[in-house]
Amino acid sequence: MKHLATVALMLNLGVAGVYAQQKPVNMTFSGTSAASTINLQPNTTTGEDNLAGNGTLGPFTFRDITAGTAIPQPSSTCSGPTLLHFSRVAGAGVFRFQDGSLLKVHLTQGDDCIDLAAQQSHCTWTFQITGGTGRFKNASGNLTLTEIVVPVLADAFGNPVFFASTGEFTGTVSGVAGGEGQDGQ
Repeated sequence: MKHLATVALMLNLGVAGVYAQQKPVNMTFSGTSAASTINLQPNTTTGEDNLAGNGTLGPFTFRDITAGTAIPQPSSTCSGPTLLHFSRVAGAGVFRFQDGSLLKVHLTQGDDCIDLAAQQSHCTWTFQITGGTGRFKNASGNLTLTEIVVPVLADAFGNPVFFASTGEFTGTVSGVAGGEGQDGQ
């Protein structure tokens, strides 16, 4: 009976250890971005991304809705005669993985540096993981999105309205149950 109790305790501690481990995350993506009709905050513009990719946690899709400042903001990392800086001030997103598990994230900070001469934007956004479903039920951690966005389509006034996006998510996640990933874990 002592042996059985010892084995049960070891299994229980082993499972707890798996949930407590921080796992480095690196996932690449591509997809599209466009304006959204949703109004997250006054005096902001809202955008929506639809992305798909693969990486440490396995193949995924990602959709987010974020609000950014409507007027360019000063920035020490984004300055120059043809550069504009906008801050992301609110938003959230959901990753969906092939096994049906969802990973929820909440925007904590974001910067968009638009280079008018190069006709592209460099974006860096930070997300806090707020749990999920399936293997991500108890997940926590932080992910950083870095992307390059280029215009694909303009409206009747010549303003870009639809964009192609490429980039990656990096960071760490804890509390993930075993499951699929690019490395089979």
